[in-house]
Amino acid sequence: MINQFLTWLQHGLGKGSGDAAQSWSEALLGSLNFWGILEGTHLLALMLFAGTIFVVDLRLLGATFRKTPVSVVSDRVLPLTIAGFLILLATGLALFYAKPMFYYHNLWFRAKMIFLVLAMINIAVFHSQVQRGQSAWDNAPTPPGAARTSAIISLVSWFLVIGLGRFIPYDWFECGKPIPHWANVLQDCKTSEKGAYEKSAQIAIKGARS
Repeated sequence: MINQFLTWLQHGLGKGSGDAAQSWSEALLGSLNFWGILEGTHLLALMLFAGTIFVVDLRLLGATFRKTPVSVVSDRVLPLTIAGFLILLATGLALFYAKPMFYYHNLWFRAKMIFLVLAMINIAVFHSQVQRGQSAWDNAPTPPGAARTSAIISLVSWFLVIGLGRFIPYDWFECGKPIPHWANVLQDCKTSEKGAYEKSAQIAIKGARS
Protein backbone atom coordinates (compact mmCIF):
# COMPACT_ATOMS: atom_id res chain seq x y z
CA MET A 1 0.00 0.00 0.00
CA ILE A 2 2.72 2.49 0.99
CA ASN A 3 4.87 1.49 -1.97
CA GLN A 4 1.97 1.97 -4.39
CA PHE A 5 1.19 5.39 -2.95
CA LEU A 6 4.82 6.52 -3.23
CA THR A 7 5.03 5.21 -6.80
CA TRP A 8 1.97 7.27 -7.71
CA LEU A 9 3.38 10.27 -5.84
CA GLN A 10 6.63 10.11 -7.78
CA HIS A 11 5.45 9.09 -11.25
CA GLY A 12 1.72 9.80 -11.42
CA LEU A 13 0.68 12.94 -9.55
CA GLY A 14 0.41 15.91 -11.91
CA LYS A 15 1.60 13.99 -14.97
CA GLY A 16 0.10 15.16 -18.23
CA SER A 17 -0.42 13.31 -21.48
CA GLY A 18 2.34 12.45 -23.93
CA ASP A 19 5.56 10.44 -23.75
CA ALA A 20 7.62 13.43 -22.62
CA ALA A 21 5.19 14.44 -19.85
CA GLN A 22 6.58 14.57 -16.33
CA SER A 23 4.94 14.29 -12.95
CA TRP A 24 5.35 17.17 -10.51
CA SER A 25 7.86 15.09 -8.56
CA GLU A 26 9.96 14.37 -11.65
CA ALA A 27 9.83 18.02 -12.71
CA LEU A 28 11.05 19.12 -9.26
CA LEU A 29 13.93 16.65 -9.29
CA GLY A 30 14.92 17.65 -12.81
CA SER A 31 14.84 21.40 -12.21
CA LEU A 32 18.16 23.04 -13.02
CA ASN A 33 18.51 25.50 -10.15
CA PHE A 34 15.59 25.04 -7.77
CA TRP A 35 16.74 21.61 -6.53
CA GLY A 36 20.12 23.00 -5.46
CA ILE A 37 18.50 25.99 -3.75
CA LEU A 38 16.12 23.62 -1.95
CA GLU A 39 18.95 21.43 -0.65
CA GLY A 40 21.02 24.42 0.43
CA THR A 41 18.09 26.00 2.25
CA HIS A 42 17.38 22.71 4.00
CA LEU A 43 20.97 22.49 5.27
CA LEU A 44 21.00 26.12 6.46
CA ALA A 45 17.69 25.60 8.26
CA LEU A 46 19.09 22.46 9.88
CA MET A 47 22.09 24.43 11.14
CA LEU A 48 19.79 27.08 12.62
CA PHE A 49 17.39 24.59 14.19
CA ALA A 50 19.98 22.18 15.61
CA GLY A 51 22.32 24.98 16.65
CA THR A 52 19.72 26.68 18.84
CA ILE A 53 18.73 23.33 20.37
CA PHE A 54 22.38 22.63 21.18
CA VAL A 55 22.63 25.98 22.98
CA VAL A 56 19.77 24.99 25.31
CA ASP A 57 21.09 21.45 25.75
CA LEU A 58 24.55 22.67 26.73
CA ARG A 59 22.95 25.02 29.27
CA LEU A 60 20.97 22.11 30.71
CA LEU A 61 24.23 20.19 31.06
CA GLY A 62 25.76 23.11 32.91
CA ALA A 63 28.46 23.49 30.25
CA THR A 64 27.61 27.03 29.08
CA PHE A 65 25.83 30.18 30.37
CA ARG A 66 25.89 28.78 33.92
CA LYS A 67 24.94 32.14 35.44
CA THR A 68 22.00 32.66 33.08
CA PRO A 69 18.61 31.07 33.96
CA VAL A 70 17.61 28.20 31.72
CA SER A 71 14.33 29.94 30.92
CA VAL A 72 16.16 33.05 29.66
CA VAL A 73 18.40 31.02 27.36
CA SER A 74 15.44 29.01 26.09
CA ASP A 75 13.23 32.04 25.51
CA ARG A 76 15.96 33.92 23.64
CA VAL A 77 16.58 31.15 21.10
CA LEU A 78 13.01 29.84 20.83
CA PRO A 79 11.95 32.14 17.92
CA LEU A 80 15.01 31.01 15.94
CA THR A 81 14.29 27.37 16.77
CA ILE A 82 10.70 27.67 15.53
CA ALA A 83 11.76 29.49 12.37
CA GLY A 84 14.42 26.87 11.66
CA PHE A 85 11.96 24.05 12.28
CA LEU A 86 9.30 25.46 9.93
CA ILE A 87 11.80 25.99 7.10
CA LEU A 88 13.35 22.59 7.78
CA LEU A 89 9.97 20.89 7.66
CA ALA A 90 8.89 22.61 4.43
CA THR A 91 12.15 21.93 2.59
CA GLY A 92 12.41 18.40 3.97
CA LEU A 93 8.95 17.49 2.69
CA ALA A 94 9.80 18.99 -0.70
CA LEU A 95 13.03 17.00 -0.92
CA PHE A 96 11.20 13.80 0.00
CA TYR A 97 8.50 14.56 -2.55
CA ALA A 98 11.11 14.82 -5.31
CA LYS A 99 12.43 11.29 -4.65
CA PRO A 100 9.95 9.43 -2.42
CA MET A 101 10.85 5.94 -3.66
CA PHE A 102 14.57 6.57 -3.22
CA TYR A 103 14.19 7.82 0.34
CA TYR A 104 11.68 5.16 1.37
CA HIS A 105 14.07 2.38 0.34
CA ASN A 106 17.19 4.08 1.71
CA LEU A 107 18.79 2.53 4.80
CA TRP A 108 20.28 5.80 6.04
CA PHE A 109 17.00 7.68 5.65
CA ARG A 110 15.10 5.02 7.61
CA ALA A 111 17.66 5.13 10.42
CA LYS A 112 17.50 8.93 10.39
CA MET A 113 13.71 8.82 10.82
CA ILE A 114 14.05 6.51 13.84
CA PHE A 115 16.33 8.94 15.67
CA LEU A 116 14.21 11.89 14.54
CA VAL A 117 11.20 10.29 16.22
CA LEU A 118 13.32 9.61 19.33
CA ALA A 119 14.38 13.29 19.41
CA MET A 120 10.77 14.44 19.10
CA ILE A 121 9.64 12.08 21.87
CA ASN A 122 12.43 13.41 24.07
CA ILE A 123 11.26 16.99 23.44
CA ALA A 124 7.69 16.02 24.35
CA VAL A 125 8.79 14.27 27.56
CA PHE A 126 10.99 17.21 28.55
CA HIS A 127 8.22 19.79 28.15
CA SER A 128 5.50 17.62 29.73
CA GLN A 129 7.46 16.08 32.59
CA VAL A 130 10.95 17.44 33.28
CA GLN A 131 10.09 21.11 32.79
CA ARG A 132 7.29 21.00 35.37
CA GLY A 133 9.72 21.67 38.20
CA GLN A 134 11.92 24.11 36.29
CA SER A 135 11.20 26.96 38.72
CA ALA A 136 13.15 25.06 41.38
CA TRP A 137 16.33 24.68 39.29
CA ASP A 138 16.00 27.44 36.69
CA ASN A 139 18.89 29.44 38.19
CA ALA A 140 21.02 26.44 39.14
CA PRO A 141 24.44 26.33 37.42
CA THR A 142 23.89 22.61 36.89
CA PRO A 143 20.25 21.45 36.51
CA PRO A 144 19.11 18.12 38.03
CA GLY A 145 19.77 14.69 36.54
CA ALA A 146 16.50 14.41 34.63
CA ALA A 147 17.19 17.64 32.75
CA ARG A 148 20.78 16.61 32.00
CA THR A 149 19.65 13.19 30.78
CA SER A 150 17.15 14.83 28.45
CA ALA A 151 19.90 17.11 27.13
CA ILE A 152 22.23 14.16 26.47
CA ILE A 153 19.49 12.24 24.63
CA SER A 154 18.75 15.36 22.60
CA LEU A 155 22.38 15.96 21.63
CA VAL A 156 23.00 12.32 20.68
CA SER A 157 19.74 12.06 18.73
CA TRP A 158 20.27 15.23 16.71
CA PHE A 159 23.91 14.41 16.00
CA LEU A 160 22.78 11.02 14.64
CA VAL A 161 19.97 12.61 12.63
CA ILE A 162 22.46 15.00 11.02
CA GLY A 163 25.14 12.34 10.52
CA LEU A 164 22.80 9.76 9.02
CA GLY A 165 21.33 12.42 6.76
CA ARG A 166 24.78 13.10 5.33
CA PHE A 167 25.15 9.41 4.42
CA ILE A 168 21.92 9.31 2.39
CA PRO A 169 23.54 10.23 -0.97
CA TYR A 170 26.06 7.36 -0.74
CA ASP A 171 25.07 4.18 -2.58
CA TRP A 172 26.81 1.63 -0.35
CA PHE A 173 23.53 -0.19 0.31
CA GLU A 174 21.48 0.91 -2.69
CA CYS A 175 18.66 -1.40 -3.76
CA GLY A 176 19.28 -3.07 -7.10
CA LYS A 177 22.95 -3.69 -6.33
CA PRO A 178 24.51 -6.77 -4.70
CA ILE A 179 24.17 -6.01 -0.98
CA PRO A 180 23.93 -8.17 2.18
CA HIS A 181 20.63 -9.88 2.98
CA TRP A 182 20.04 -7.75 6.09
CA ALA A 183 20.32 -4.55 4.03
CA ASN A 184 17.78 -5.84 1.52
CA VAL A 185 15.39 -6.65 4.35
CA LEU A 186 15.81 -3.39 6.27
CA GLN A 187 15.24 -1.35 3.11
CA ASP A 188 12.44 -3.57 1.80
CA CYS A 189 14.30 -3.72 -1.52
CA LYS A 190 12.07 -6.47 -2.90
CA THR A 191 9.24 -3.93 -3.33
CA SER A 192 11.49 -1.22 -4.79
CA GLU A 193 11.74 -0.34 -8.46
CA LYS A 194 15.28 -1.75 -8.62
CA GLY A 195 14.59 -5.02 -6.81
CA ALA A 196 16.63 -6.99 -4.26
CA TYR A 197 19.93 -8.71 -5.04
CA GLU A 198 21.88 -10.74 -2.53
CA LYS A 199 25.63 -10.16 -2.32
CA SER A 200 26.19 -13.77 -1.26
CA ALA A 201 24.27 -14.99 -4.31
CA GLN A 202 26.47 -12.92 -6.61
CA ILE A 203 29.59 -14.39 -5.01
CA ALA A 204 28.19 -17.91 -5.42
CA ILE A 205 27.48 -17.32 -9.11
CA LYS A 206 30.99 -16.01 -9.73
CA GLY A 207 32.44 -19.01 -7.87
CA ALA A 208 30.42 -21.46 -9.97
CA ARG A 209 31.55 -19.81 -13.21
CA SER A 210 35.20 -19.93 -12.20
